[in-house]
Formats: sequence, C-alpha cells, structure tokens
Amino acid sequence: MIYLCFFILVCLNLSYAQQYYDPTECASDASYSGSRYICNMFQNSCRTFLVYRANPHFQTVSNISELFQMDSDALLGLNNLTSPSEALRAGREVLIPIDCSCSGQYFQASFSYMVSENTSYSEIACGVFEGLLKSFTFREENLSQENKLKVGTELLLPLRCACPDKLASSSGVKYLVTYPFVEGDGPIILSQKFGISPEDLWAVNHLGPSQTVFPKTTVLVPLRAPPVLNFNILDSPPPAPDFLPTNPVEKTVKNTKVKKLYIAGSVLGFSLLLAALIAFIILYRRASKKWKSEKLQSFTALSSPISCSTVRSPLKSGQTGRSSPISSCLSPDILAGLKYSLFNYSLEELRRATRDFNEENKIGSLVYRGLINNVEVMIKQMRFEDTSHVIDVHSKINHINILNLEAVSYGENHLAWSYLVFEYPSNGCLRDCLSSPSITPLKWHRRTQIAFDIATGIHYLHCCTFPSCAHLDINTRNIFVTENWRAKLSNIGTISAFGSSEGNDKGWVAPEYLLHGSASEKVDIFAFGVVLLELISAREDIDGKFFKESIKFLGGGASEGGFLEQLRSFMDPQLEDYPLAEALCLAVLAKGCVEDDPLHRPSIDDIMKVLARMV
Repeated sequence: MIYLCFFILVCLNLSYAQQYYDPTECASDASYSGSRYICNMFQNSCRTFLVYRANPHFQTVSNISELFQMDSDALLGLNNLTSPSEALRAGREVLIPIDCSCSGQYFQASFSYMVSENTSYSEIACGVFEGLLKSFTFREENLSQENKLKVGTELLLPLRCACPDKLASSSGVKYLVTYPFVEGDGPIILSQKFGISPEDLWAVNHLGPSQTVFPKTTVLVPLRAPPVLNFNILDSPPPAPDFLPTNPVEKTVKNTKVKKLYIAGSVLGFSLLLAALIAFIILYRRASKKWKSEKLQSFTALSSPISCSTVRSPLKSGQTGRSSPISSCLSPDILAGLKYSLFNYSLEELRRATRDFNEENKIGSLVYRGLINNVEVMIKQMRFEDTSHVIDVHSKINHINILNLEAVSYGENHLAWSYLVFEYPSNGCLRDCLSSPSITPLKWHRRTQIAFDIATGIHYLHCCTFPSCAHLDINTRNIFVTENWRAKLSNIGTISAFGSSEGNDKGWVAPEYLLHGSASEKVDIFAFGVVLLELISAREDIDGKFFKESIKFLGGGASEGGFLEQLRSFMDPQLEDYPLAEALCLAVLAKGCVEDDPLHRPSIDDIMKVLARMV
C-alpha cells in the first residue's frame, strides 16, 4: 500500500495537469488546491515572466522596477518603452522577468517587501501585488509576523510562478507566464493577447471552455517563445486594478398602489399553491393505499423507510424521452406509491419492440434491444420474484452515471417471465467501444472521463445510498456509453449476497468473492481495477492471467527505460497520443485495486482524488 501511495504521488507531480486554476478570492484565509504550483521533477528553477499593471501608486517603470527590486532598463526594452519616468496609463500591462525556483514543494519567485504604512497581508497581496499571490500564502510565509503589519517590517514575498515539466517541454513550451485577471478579462481575450490557442490555455490551467474566471486570480500562459503582448485586440483599454466599471442606472418612481397590488397577488398565489399541494398529498396518500392493497400485495414492502428521497417521475402512455427527477420529502406511504409508478408495457408491445425477441436484437443473456416510441431501450427478461428487488433498489437511487429504469412488464402470474425496460445509451456497452473496429477509437481524454464517471457511480452507491449498496457485477459489458461519451452503470440490484445475475459470466473477480462469496464494497474496487486495465489496454481478460503477467513490471525491478517500454507495449495500440504520466497513474491505480488482500485496495474516495486530477 505504501508503494501504491508513493507512485500515485509521483504520478500526480509528473502530470502536466498539475498546474490548475484557483478560483477562490485573493483575500481568502483558507488554503486551496492551486493556490501554489507544485514543483515538478523535471526543472527546479527557470527564467520566466509575470504581468503587472500600472496603477496610481506605481505609475512609471521606475516605480515598478523599484517594487520588484530590478533595473528599470530590463523592463524598458522588454515592454517597448523608452523612458523610466514616463507615466503609464492606468491598467497598462508590464512584463516582469523573474527567477522561479522550487522552495520546499512549491514553485515561487522570492522577493522582499518593506512595509511603508500600517496595512495587512490581504491589502499587500491583493492590492499592491494585484493578486499575484494569495494572502493565505503570504501570511504562511511570514508566520513570525503579526496580522496587523507595522511600518518598517520586512516581509518575504512568494509570488506565484511555475516551470514547464517534461511533458510541456516536449511540446515546445518554454515559459509559463503568471497572468492576473481583472474585470473584463477572459481566457479567449487572453489567448488572443499572447497569440496562443484557447485549448493550450485551458489545458495547462485545468479550465473548461465554459468555466468562469474571476478578477484577482491568476492563470499560467504557456508560451513557446519570450512573451510579446498584443494591446490592439480591445477597442478600449482594460480597467485599472481596484476599478470595476459600472453603468449608471436611472431610478424610476414606481406607483405605491402597483407595489401593493403585486404583493397581494404574490401572497394570494402562494396561498393557492400551498392549498393545492396539501390537497395533492392527501389524495395521493389515499390513492396509494388503495393501489397497494390490490394487484401488488405480493410485492415486498420498502426494505428501509425513507422520509426524504429522490425518485423518478413515471413515464406516461405514449410519452417519449427520459424520466425527470423529482425531489421529494414526503411520507413513506407516498414514496411506496411512487416506487411502483413505472409505466407498465404489455407483453405484446415488447414483442413488437424486439421483433418478437429476435436473436438479432439480443445484446446479452436475456437482454434485448428494442424500439419504443422511436426511442431505443434495453429490455431485460427476469424472474417475477427478482423483479420486485430490482425495482426496490432503483426506487432509492437516481444518478447521472447509473442507467435509468423506465418501465416494467409483468407476466400473467408469478410463474411467468417479467421484463424491465431501461434506457439504452447510443454508443452501447464499453466493451464494444473498446473492441469494435467499426467504432472510432476512444481517445485518451474520453477514457479518463469514462473512468471518472464509473468511479462517481460507484461512489454514489457506496457512500450516498442508505443502506450502502455494493454493485458486485461491474465489468465493461455492464457499463454503457452515451452519445457524448459519458459512462453509466447498469445491472444494479441484479446480484445480491444470496445469488448472482441470470446467466452472467463474471470473468476475473475478487478472490474473496469467488472463493467464499464474501460480498463487500472492496469487490467493486477490484472490479473497477479490471475495468481500468481494459480501458488502457482495450484487451479483455476472462481469468486474469494475462493482466497479472502484463502488470508485473509495476512491482519494480525493471530499469527506467524498460519500465516505460513495458507500459507502452501494454497500452492500446489504437491510442496514438496520450500523456505517459497519466497512463502510468492509471496502471498503478489499477494494480492497487486488484490486490488479492481487500485491505490493501484503495477506497473509492482515494480513487476519486486521483482521477479528478485528470478530467
């Protein structure tokens, strides 16, 4: 386990994605991931740059160079300026060359600052230095000083910076420029200003195309050449620090009577809505009690009453599309009614949907693909007594990474087959996505997202349901992939500690489950490790012998060159481009998951922490 933890830490430091964006306020008193950049193992120091903006207190190159303790001539040539005493317009950006080095485990550009007036850490960090460091980091670097700083106090100033790692350098990145945002900035404007692609900017900071950025936070700008700022991309200059533009709003005088009318209308509307809700609850309770006493008396009651749950709304006759979630804090009686509020198809409708259960529609043991109301569904044939258990489980879960149960079809009696109808994601099961030559090969970023989706679904079952639920049947044939390449778990509730799913070939499973039938959450962790190995290799190993032999190199003993070469030979040959550090992380994580001793396997929380760094 110590070996696994060490390798995960090394992988996280090696990964190019170790640089990421910290959206918290500059003056925040709490540490946050991304507040400082972790040192990598490729460079301990480098020459790079940061951006500072002229302001009324530091308006000339002479003032700014004094603040950063450097020769003003170094700034003039770099910023196309001629005179150190020239007054710069407020907000004019100035490139500052810095030496960035590793101190402890973090990169920083080390300066000193002499306090010239009574002030605080946040006023210096967020005001004087415009968010180029967080006040928490600043205070942490000067623990011997008081919070209320006195005139003449000399402080250590760790400005944010970073050096490219091996992966970044191999792609041509030579500089990571520290850039502080102001109001009106954004990743697109920033990419135009430095002449780089938005994708490069998003990748190095772990930003998404639709993610929000905030003033007085910083990002790293990856550059392949010394920085040159383009000031011509905006029609008007950016606002100066500490200035947030406002639009004058003309006040209008509203009629007092109209205001009172609005208030009265709102109160009346709310009262009517409340009365309708109470009436609905009363009627629904009566209906559910009557309904429960009829046809479904043979079904078991809810295994554990839940007073506040999330359930799915029923599909109505002729309705297409998916069920929508309804958040409910109603009584157990109402939930018992909602539990069985699935649309009930007739057997004839299912025969038409599957062309009379044609073999061509069969996608698994007792599982068929069908078309109902022009929507593809998955129809699972089950014994009547098992159907109620699966419905019971699905009535308590509702998650984006778990397949939706949408309808049911009961047999004529308890000896006949019953059928459950699930949504069917358009890209089919993960096993087919990895092995079918007719499907576009899964790119690396999609594989890491799928791994994270699977882990998120498992985390929900283990940690967010009551009582907690172990899946016990996780494999690439029970994981489905949506149109936008997101993963969903299926076969929830078809296996319990007392039996297995109908006709299921379990493949390589946890040894304690195979030998002793020991059913626990660690069985799912083992299965997740097998899925990870399939994700990165695209191979399927029924008994585990191939994977066991293939990942022996992760136990050490091989030279560095041979170690990486064995990893490359294990990877899916259809993967043309992937980060070697991330591939190593997934392989080491998978090895930890498939340990024979359940106590040596990581928890689902540990797995989520590793995968969250890659998506």
